[in-house]
Amino acid sequence: MINLESIDVEVPSFKVEPFVFWINSVVEEEGYGVGEITFVFCSDDYLLEMNRKHLDHDYYTDIITFDYVEGDVVSGDLFISLDRIGDNASLLNVQYEEELLRVCVHGVLHLCGYQDKSDNEEQVMRTKEDYYLSKIVPRETLEK
Repeated sequence: MINLESIDVEVPSFKVEPFVFWINSVVEEEGYGVGEITFVFCSDDYLLEMNRKHLDHDYYTDIITFDYVEGDVVSGDLFISLDRIGDNASLLNVQYEEELLRVCVHGVLHLCGYQDKSDNEEQVMRTKEDYYLSKIVPRETLEK
């Protein structure tokens, strides 16, 4: 089950059915079953506090992934800063919606076992993100 929640921000205007279908298809194509995945949208300040509290990191980030995967069933909580999404979209000169979907699939790929600590891992992660982004039409998933 895919859940969309928010803390101190509004949930993005997802068209829930196509988004959920897309996330399910990513997990299934990676060879896993879908357990419970919760996307929690929040502000920079909220995610910074979580980063400090849970990871002992004192910097802003776009996503923190809590992995509850058991065997071949993918479950987890994905905390996503909408402030950071906006800033990164501007910096990278991409549409806000594209950056939001990229970060969502990035977190799901972490739950599927992909990492991004080394240059090679990061390259594999970006390739996977691009691949799955090519399988979704943002205008069908995000309302304007």
